[in-house]
Amino acid sequence: MLRPLAHRPAWLAASALLVLGVVVGSLLPGSEVPAVSVSDKLQHFAAYALLALWFGGLSHRQAHGWVALALLLLGALMEVLQGVLPLHRTADLRDLLANALGIAFGIVLARTIAEAWTEKVEAWVGGA
Repeated sequence: MLRPLAHRPAWLAASALLVLGVVVGSLLPGSEVPAVSVSDKLQHFAAYALLALWFGGLSHRQAHGWVALALLLLGALMEVLQGVLPLHRTADLRDLLANALGIAFGIVLARTIAEAWTEKVEAWVGGA
């Protein structure tokens, strides 16, 4: 269940772009993946922590378990597709573990120090 946000269409559009970015980044052919000096596992952790924090902020607390499950399924689907599509990428269970840890971290943030952050952003935008 989503929070009642005044700018809901904008939040949903940004949400779609975030998910699309993770999907595209996950399914780029191996030859097109830019070399980054940050650990692949850290990238997985950070991407899924951001998604969990984002969707955790858009939804009520009672939906956070569903948010976590949906993101875990997204990560699992990306790993399966990396393994079966001719992308010159490999599926890695450690990537899925990094995703899961990132999801847990993001949900914890969404339930603690960043709780209702979307409503705070809307109040700030409305007051600007």
